[in-house]
Amino acid sequence: QVQLVESGGGLVQAGGSLRLSCAASGRTSSRDGKGWFRQAPGKEREFVAAISWSSVNTYYADSVKGRFTISRDNAKNTVNLQMNSLKPEDTAVYFCAAGYYPGSAFYYEWDAYDYRGQGTQVTVSS
Repeated sequence: QVQLVESGGGLVQAGGSLRLSCAASGRTSSRDGKGWFRQAPGKEREFVAAISWSSVNTYYADSVKGRFTISRDNAKNTVNLQMNSLKPEDTAVYFCAAGYYPGSAFYYEWDAYDYRGQGTQVTVSS
């Protein structure tokens, strides 16, 4: 069993920055893809960013490209999301996900990941 715990969420003013971290414990793998998703109130959950096991490949939603950076530390079994130039529309619960392996599903699909965290709230005030 793998557990994912997110941290780093909070309240920030528009234009500010936050760094989210996700720590994995249990029977983890460093050979999996990892990602971040978010869900704003009243909206569907959406893909934010993903990273391959080697960190060679990273992927971003158009809405965060150029502002957010995903990274991972396989030795510490963590995945991070650096969020800069935050906007009120970035307000959401952010979830990390792990256990993605290329195959029939795509990295931007929630169900493509074997494990998901409980989420951390990010609120951006205008």
